[in-house]
Parts: sequence; structure tokens; C-alpha cells
Amino acid sequence: MWPGPYGDWGSRKYLLASLDASLKRLKLDYVDIFYTHRPDPNTPLEETIGALDHAIRSGKALYAGISSYSGAATADIIRICEQNHFHKPIIHQPSYSMLNRWVEPDLLPVTSRFGIGTIAFCPLDQGVLTNKYLSGIPADSRAGSGNWFLQPSAITEAKVAKLRKLNAIAQKRGQTLAQMALVWVLRPQNGTAVTSALIGASRPQQVKENVAAMAKPDFTAEELAELETILKS
Repeated sequence: MWPGPYGDWGSRKYLLASLDASLKRLKLDYVDIFYTHRPDPNTPLEETIGALDHAIRSGKALYAGISSYSGAATADIIRICEQNHFHKPIIHQPSYSMLNRWVEPDLLPVTSRFGIGTIAFCPLDQGVLTNKYLSGIPADSRAGSGNWFLQPSAITEAKVAKLRKLNAIAQKRGQTLAQMALVWVLRPQNGTAVTSALIGASRPQQVKENVAAMAKPDFTAEELAELETILKS
């Protein structure tokens, strides 16, 4: 957010100063949820989580959230909160999609055990899980426009072949690939589930398309089995 050692990451000084700056820009007295967006390898968890607790106790945030922490680190955060009587985070925001499934064995069992909500970001994997890349890389796409979040090298022939197979199942379901990918992220699984999914859009029509995914929110056992075979190939 600004130059210097306290302009980023998870120190108490940075988190609380950045919250004050955000409230000033937003012209608000408080935010509903204040996140620590990623683990800081150079700051103790106690300091980072203590800063979130201070934000709540000072009335500048109603709840605390965490993002991109592993399952083990999330369990450590709950332990720290219990030992220090800190407010516990109510939500965890991990990256999760059909093509990025690390949360299933690592994080979801932990968030489920401790009653923490899980809101997936990048559920469409930077737009890869749409129909954009089924026939190459369009110039106006994220991969084609030089965006450093998604390089053209990430759109491999093997990945496109997988996307086409997934798209064929989506078409049978009467959905777009993006709609099916969103429903898949939100599916119940082994006693755990994702609470919600963050969608990004550059046009209003994309928002309408994404929301329409919930017109068909369920999968058959056969569909799930077929999808699992494709995703593991």
C-alpha cells in the first residue's frame, strides 16, 4: 500500500494503519469484515491475529477474516485466539476451483471442524474455466492481454483438451462451463462445503451468467464421477 517495511504483509502496524486508511477512503466508521489477506513469514501469527482482534474491539470492524492460510495454520490461529481470548475469524477466503483443489484435503476439514465459513476466490481459475480458451487465446482475454496473473504459457494443449471435455458435460447439463464450475465449487462433499464463491466480471452480462448457475445447483452421481475422472487425468 505504501513504501517501507510496514506497507505490506501482516504486522500490527500495517494492518491497523491500512484499515484506518481504508475507512477514510470509504468514508465509513467500520467495515463488516477485515481480512488478513495472506500469511506473513516474518510476523508471528499472534501479532497478526492480535491486530484483527484489536480492530474488532476498537469498533472499526465487526468480524475478522483470514485468507490463503493452510489448514494447519488455520488451526494454529484458532488455538491462538482461544489462548489469548481473541475474536476468532468467521471466514476463510482461499483460492479454489476445479483446477486448484488444495483446500479439499487440507483446509475444508479444518474450517468445518471449527465452524469457519469458506468463501472461494478465483473459482473460475482466472477465467480459464470459461469458454474463452476452448479455441485458443483471444487477444482481449486475460492471458492474451499481458496480464501477469495469467500467462499464455498456462493455457497448454493438455489443459484445453480437459476444458473441452468439461464443457461437453456442462452443455449436457444445459449450462456454460463457467456456470458448472461455480456450482461444482459449491457442492457438498464428505461432510464439508464451501459457503460462497467470489465472482469477478468485466461486463454486466457476466454477472447475470454467473448468478444463473444456481438455476441447476445439483449434480448426479454419474456427473460427479465423470468430472472426477476428467479432473484427475
